[in-house]
Amino acid sequence: MDPCETVQHDRYEGETLTPDARLSDVQAADYDLLVVPGGTCNVDRIRVNEDAITLAQEFAHEGKPIAAICHGAWLLVNAGLVAGKTAAPCRYIAADIENAGGHYVDEQLHVDDANGFKLITSRKPADLDYFVDAIKDALK
Repeated sequence: MDPCETVQHDRYEGETLTPDARLSDVQAADYDLLVVPGGTCNVDRIRVNEDAITLAQEFAHEGKPIAAICHGAWLLVNAGLVAGKTAAPCRYIAADIENAGGHYVDEQLHVDDANGFKLITSRKPADLDYFVDAIKDALK
């Protein structure tokens, strides 16, 4: 697989990593939880990727937890998974959450069990400790 260049804070050069799997090769059945990264650049590309959308839908349909931080919830908007859910992503996508039928809250962490799957959301890197703790709790 080709290496991927990463960015930090959407503008600073990050690490170059070689993925160990393609989205098209990943199945929800093989994992316990989906974590969607934050950042506008990352998610702006992921949210229009059909394989990423399908994977998120598989996790939800199998009742497996999905955790999204910052702009990560954009993928869930495009996957049609936000309607009837309450989420706490970054404030910049509040309108997207609301327009997709969800409810936006400005909280460090929000966990929603509606509609058959657990959605864990946090606003920003400063909320990361709460986010990680909620992920650990979901895996117990």
